[in-house]
Amino acid sequence: MTDDSQAAPSINNGNPRHVAIIMDGNGRWAQKRFMPRVMGHRAGVKAVKNIVEFCGKEKIEVLSLFAFSSENWRRPKEEVSLLMKLFVTTLSSEIKKLHRNNVKLLCIGDKTAFSTELQAKLTEGESLTQNNDGLTLVIAANYGGHWDISQAATQVADKIRNGFLSNTVITEELIAQHLSTASLPEPDLFIRTGGEQRISNFLLWQLAYTEFYFTAELWPDFSPDSLQEAINSFKGRQRRFGRTGEQVINQPNSL
Repeated sequence: MTDDSQAAPSINNGNPRHVAIIMDGNGRWAQKRFMPRVMGHRAGVKAVKNIVEFCGKEKIEVLSLFAFSSENWRRPKEEVSLLMKLFVTTLSSEIKKLHRNNVKLLCIGDKTAFSTELQAKLTEGESLTQNNDGLTLVIAANYGGHWDISQAATQVADKIRNGFLSNTVITEELIAQHLSTASLPEPDLFIRTGGEQRISNFLLWQLAYTEFYFTAELWPDFSPDSLQEAINSFKGRQRRFGRTGEQVINQPNSL
């Protein structure tokens, strides 16, 4: 049984290890300024750069950004085409900078739907930065939580069928080991900008015990100060993981 009673004072004093963000509001930001929607996406890229730099300085281990969902293909073809071009241009200009700053790039999602050029850029970025041990920057592109769980289940089934796994009991741990984020800690803090309060098929499995933070601020306006405010909110919460508040205080290291 869960306990939704008032939490005891927080002992969650550190920065989150893993921050996951849905960067919502680029198009509305541009429309408010009577600009084409693509201008909002370009402004959003600047916000990404600032947030990546902040996370690196604050020693946050992982920053996951929802760049393009599997549902975003439903948008107008012209906007999708411009987004793909912007994606290629940004990767071309930023990969070496990420590498110089010891950032490791990881791209998750079904890349097969992308152009050969974009797939090559993603592979280039991952390859160049694979040995970096600073911030891990996860770009979720053509990603969906349903896809992630189903591809993990497919991998497990294939291994069982081909004799690579002798245990036919499919456990939670086994599924988790085959998710696209298997090498990473699960998100501690999930942020969505733009005023919407849903997770839109992002990291469905991984967000099970994540703290949520929603803000009306549109993504291009989301600054390092905005992220610090979200982190401060996170630090003020008590993470119980099914335990009582008293257990968390008296046995803080027992999960």
